[in-house]
Amino acid sequence: MKKMLRLCILFLCLISCLGVFLAGCSSVETKAEPEAATVVITDSAGREVEIPKNIQRIAPSGPLAQIVLYTVAPDKLVGWSIDLSDAQKEYIPEKYWDLPVFGQFYGKNVSLNLEALIAADPQVIFDIGEAKDTIAEDMEAIQEQSGIPTVFIEADFDNMAAAYRTLGEILNVEESAQAQADYIEDTLTQVDEIAASIAEGDKVGVYFGTGETGLNANAKGSFHAKALDRVGVENVTVIEEVSSAGGGNTINMEQLLKFDPDMIILDNSSCYEYIATDSLWRDVRAVQNDNYYLIPVEPYNWVSDPPSVNSILGLKWLGNLA
Repeated sequence: MKKMLRLCILFLCLISCLGVFLAGCSSVETKAEPEAATVVITDSAGREVEIPKNIQRIAPSGPLAQIVLYTVAPDKLVGWSIDLSDAQKEYIPEKYWDLPVFGQFYGKNVSLNLEALIAADPQVIFDIGEAKDTIAEDMEAIQEQSGIPTVFIEADFDNMAAAYRTLGEILNVEESAQAQADYIEDTLTQVDEIAASIAEGDKVGVYFGTGETGLNANAKGSFHAKALDRVGVENVTVIEEVSSAGGGNTINMEQLLKFDPDMIILDNSSCYEYIATDSLWRDVRAVQNDNYYLIPVEPYNWVSDPPSVNSILGLKWLGNLA
């Protein structure tokens, strides 16, 4: 090993000396072309965006992007779109707690503080999640409003692993992002195999209630209920006009009784405690059978709200329940 090291050092010295010799003999001074400081990428909206080649400061457009970016490159985050709760801080190192909060660009809780965003000085803003019909226009609007390159990366279950690999390349964290992508793919493969083995008539009927009353439903086909579709249960809330907003579709107790779920999952602890003693809820078969559950919500909801990479955990949780 030492002999090989000495040979390598000798070889490098010879190359260096040869370079000096040739430079001294040349009458023409040559200069290396400077490496480009930026690169043009095509994002998931089909937009060509010029971004720095060496990115050290990034900002999320909202909570979905915030979750993914934190898991991919936390030390590159210059701020949060929404503040951390005390409960979330138990899972997140203290050095990230006091990052500035500059709000989110769009969604049901638009709260952007443009001054705070610009002061945080991100090199790139990332929007990560569902590819809406107007996504290209939305990204252009954010970029024009902020003056900062804005990149959209689609990330639902089918392309979440690819999103991690893309971010790994853009942010120069390929190795860790690849490991995360592999975990996502392995989880989805396992979930899909189990779901495919469940006969249609054997699927558990699940009601996904949100909010303090539990009567806001993430219906079948909703962006927020995709975990239910993937894991091989039957979302009993079938509604003509499905809302993909965070609050879902408002229903009444009569509708819930008609849906007659085998199991109920809830994302609100107050509602979870309330239905145990409420006379109307006691008429629901799943409640009578004590087959209702509170979704784990720390550091982020495991099933939805927001429906991001946190839902990968939710697939395993739901699979164990069903």
